[in-house]
Amino acid sequence: MGDRDWRPFVYGGLASCVAELGTFPIDLTKTRLQIQGQVLDKKHAVLKYTGMVDCMVKVMKQEGFKALYNGIWPAVLRQSTYGTIKFGTYYSLKDIIFEFNKDSEPFMVSFFCAVIAGAVSSAIANPTDVLKVRMQIQNTSRNVNLVQCFKEVYTQEGISGLWRITL
Repeated sequence: MGDRDWRPFVYGGLASCVAELGTFPIDLTKTRLQIQGQVLDKKHAVLKYTGMVDCMVKVMKQEGFKALYNGIWPAVLRQSTYGTIKFGTYYSLKDIIFEFNKDSEPFMVSFFCAVIAGAVSSAIANPTDVLKVRMQIQNTSRNVNLVQCFKEVYTQEGISGLWRITL
């Protein structure tokens, strides 16, 4: 990067990781609520929860407090890559584009930089999001770690399974 500013990359990644640690139990309950009642996957066909609070309470009672953080490590890995790349790319692109024109910052150029940064970072970080969701829907009795989850997805679905949009 030479004389380019590295701080947006580091600060973006750190801020994303801290935010993920604070909001992860909410994300886990959202994911579990989304998958319940599925027709395609019989193990998730039953409606277990009536809402976010009910889900959070039942997960803590039935699986323990630690279960609220099932899938935290792929989530932190995702945020460290996604946040770092997204913020760093956005500000670097803006700096390159506006290097010669410091007086004006058109909205469309900022929008373009944001779209490019978001698309690139999402494409790179998507495998960690797939692993996070897989770990969130499992209860703690399986005790699958990040590497085991990766191996399962790769063995059963191949490399393209890491870029799946749905379960």
